Amino acid sequence: MFDSDRMSEELRALKVDVTSLLSTSGEELFESSKDRAEALADQIRAALTELGETVNEEQAQLQGLIAERPITSLASAFALGVVIGFMLRRH
Repeated sequence: MFDSDRMSEELRALKVDVTSLLSTSGEELFESSKDRAEALADQIRAALTELGETVNEEQAQLQGLIAERPITSLASAFALGVVIGFMLRRH
């Protein structure tokens, strides 16, 4: 009535099927995650490149302003330093 050999063979076949299914799903998940990570890394690189260009442009503009008005820039920096000094001394 009960064929244990046949049942064992079916269980082994099922184990093989489940194992192959899980390994395939794992590989697909890994590849999908890898693709998403690479896409995100590309977006971050693009944003950092754009940020670097913007900072360089602003730095050049600031250097131009300071070069045009050196005494005004120095007086502004001194006044800002005095204000920050008073604020820090209060706390």
